[in-house]
Amino acid sequence: MVEVLVLGEVVARVDGCPVDLGPAKQRCVLAALALEVGRVVPVDRLVECVWGVDAPRRPRETLATYVSRLRHLLAPARIERRAGGYVLVLDEDAVDLHRFRALRGRDLAEAVALWRGDPLTGLEGSWAEGERQLLREERLRAECDLTDQRLRAGEGEQLVAELAARTAEHPLDERVVGQHMLALYRAGRVGAALEEFRLVRARLVEELGTDPGRALRDLHERILAADPALDARAVVVPRQLPAPPPRFTGRAEELAALTQALDERGTVVISAIAGTGGIGKTWLALHWAHRHADRFPDGQLFVDLQGFSPTAPLDPGTALRGLLTALGVEPRDVPADLAAQAGLYRSVLADKRVLVVLDNARDAAQVVPLLPGSPGCAVLITSRNRLTEVVARHGARPLALDVLGAAESREVLVSVLGEREDVDDLAARCHGFPLALGIVAGRAAANPWLPLGALAASLREGLGALDDENPAASLPAVLSWSVEALSAEQARAFALLGLAPGADFGLHAAASLTGLPVERVRDVLRALEDAHLVRQHAPGRWSMHDLVKLYAAREVASSAALGRVVDHYLHTAFGADRLLDPHRVPIELGPCTGVPVELPDEAAAMAWFEVEHANLLAVQRVAADEAVWRLAWSLDNFLVRRGHLVDTVLVWRAGVAAADRLGDPVARTLAYRRLGTAAGEAGLHEEALDRLHSALELVTRTGDRQAEAHIRNNLAGAYERQGRPADALEHVGEALRLYRELELPIWEAYALNALGWLQAKLGSYEPARTSCLAALELARRHSYVNVQANILDSLGFIDHQTGRFEEALARFEEALELCSSLGETYSAANTLDRMGETCRVMGDVARARGCWERALEGYREQGRGRDVERVEGRLAALG
Repeated sequence: MVEVLVLGEVVARVDGCPVDLGPAKQRCVLAALALEVGRVVPVDRLVECVWGVDAPRRPRETLATYVSRLRHLLAPARIERRAGGYVLVLDEDAVDLHRFRALRGRDLAEAVALWRGDPLTGLEGSWAEGERQLLREERLRAECDLTDQRLRAGEGEQLVAELAARTAEHPLDERVVGQHMLALYRAGRVGAALEEFRLVRARLVEELGTDPGRALRDLHERILAADPALDARAVVVPRQLPAPPPRFTGRAEELAALTQALDERGTVVISAIAGTGGIGKTWLALHWAHRHADRFPDGQLFVDLQGFSPTAPLDPGTALRGLLTALGVEPRDVPADLAAQAGLYRSVLADKRVLVVLDNARDAAQVVPLLPGSPGCAVLITSRNRLTEVVARHGARPLALDVLGAAESREVLVSVLGEREDVDDLAARCHGFPLALGIVAGRAAANPWLPLGALAASLREGLGALDDENPAASLPAVLSWSVEALSAEQARAFALLGLAPGADFGLHAAASLTGLPVERVRDVLRALEDAHLVRQHAPGRWSMHDLVKLYAAREVASSAALGRVVDHYLHTAFGADRLLDPHRVPIELGPCTGVPVELPDEAAAMAWFEVEHANLLAVQRVAADEAVWRLAWSLDNFLVRRGHLVDTVLVWRAGVAAADRLGDPVARTLAYRRLGTAAGEAGLHEEALDRLHSALELVTRTGDRQAEAHIRNNLAGAYERQGRPADALEHVGEALRLYRELELPIWEAYALNALGWLQAKLGSYEPARTSCLAALELARRHSYVNVQANILDSLGFIDHQTGRFEEALARFEEALELCSSLGETYSAANTLDRMGETCRVMGDVARARGCWERALEGYREQGRGRDVERVEGRLAALG
């Protein structure tokens, strides 16, 4: 077991034993990752945390070294490289800060006891000091909350010494001073309590030029008046909360966010929990409310506003009359006018600490009259709409609720059904949707003779297994209530968006599916988002929960919509590929029925591919044959640059199958050649040679000499990977001859580099250098950057083999710069690998380690298992 402690000196323990975390900057890396455990911390952010503005010349290499050492020290915990940064993969409870935050909602005394001193002790720099100050404030709030609990329980004299010390440390904090005054008063030290007020008022006037706030002045007046309520224990108060949900699990972050909002003073604390029907909003609200009921000694009110029920929503006047009655107002004293009712409601709640839970609200008009005005009150609102007006005008804290994680979903089922076979499969079929989990758990419990596997199998067939005669327990019925509130245009768009092939979609894809103009579909998406039928999980990116998506699409079957969205992806991918490699001979596309994205440059093209990568694979699976192989062609450059070897093979296998069905000889030749190349790079040597020879056989029938040159160049690479250099030389020589005859200088550069690499592998270093330098001259003359990184890598390898190590490093560094500019991570990993060996031979062990660690990250991300094992062995040998 691994623990990381930051609430004091930064410490790590493995199986209870402390670990030497090394220098302060290395400990700073761990602290920054621990504060965000489970979330990606961008590399640039880590560099800023560790060095501030004084970063070294190669901060990323040094950072990679620190991370590598921490990985070794903290095993079995993992520090993983994710897109753009690093993440500490560890249970949140294993970090004392996150354990403290979770405990604050359950046991404040235990939470406060976790602090061991000043947080992040031993770390210096602006980031550490800034975080330290924020953590000190968080600790103070928790200590004050605990003191409030104890004061409500009637304590006073027991708190005097503790609060005297806290007041000395925070002499201008009116909350702390007020607690100290009340403790002194209850201890019978009225004069000391009044003197405390005099001192704080003098300090505030002198240092801030202001008087104490209203709350502290009121307490002072009540002490002067010997208000008996200051000694009073709790009286009978309304307790309207429904029973807490049984077997509640998960939602730690959401619960913590609600608690954090409650910590603020000076205004009514309003939290608006929003999410689609059946996502668990009410359960979350009730679970939190019961856990924090003690913080509202004057009562808890609850009203179901029925905003999305089949019956009419509850009007605010009816709701107010019920709330006023619960607060002790006689029905005959409740005015008929809504504004007067709201005024009386706020008057009754004045100076009280009451929690109001407004469940299932439809809109702001239904909610606003029910908001109290007392600073001691808090309101929890649940709604399928985002209640933007309540957020904007009344300071509500929005909290969007999403699905449960895999572990939480499993726990829900196990809590009802126990450990049974197929429970994991059943949980997975519910996709983290709480209502779905509740429905299937109830059915399984009611039919214990039914194997869970059978229920899971029925879920694979669609939403039918979740139908129920009781509409409140039926997922389709619950969702239908949200859809009925939509306009006809919005409802049709919602259904068509359910056909989206991938996990999410952008604005142009949505326009293509719905057939609406881009600006119009933006408004529709906003309405669907307000109803929580879609979610904008990133700027310009929307998604639907799997079960919501299935519900949306079950009433619509539109081949036209699917064709439009396939065209959107195909034409955008084709245009993006033209930006990546304008020298590539293009394929022909038909007219576009969708709405393609116009991308301005190569960087935008790579960014679009990164975002849409998974969606493009999904689109290819549903596309017609004419689009399948064209999508493979359009994806090929991006997949190769990023080292997605398996995906490259899979898309071209689909491309070959589609081309075979079409019977188009040009498409078949291209697909067989690209599949052969991809298979060779993925280590599937037999498939590579088989497909490339099939392509060569096809091309001899068509007489396409350029295609033959490409195939022979690819065959040379396939034979070289199999350790057959003589066969490789034969094919690359023939490819070079054809490129020269056809006057294709760019491809001649490719072939010359391949020839030079083969010559170097055979030990003919000077001819190899001559070939590669000629290739580099051609590529530079024609401004073809794509191949230059590979040529420079070849030249670096040749320089290394001939003992010209400084020249080799220069070549490798230039190659890496080009790879970075191209987003070419596959070749970059190879170059870093070779560069590490050069550094090792030169005796620069630290730099060698840094190169190999970066190469290892690339190999792991690209799934290159053999390369991973080889580099891990090299790192181990360094000690």
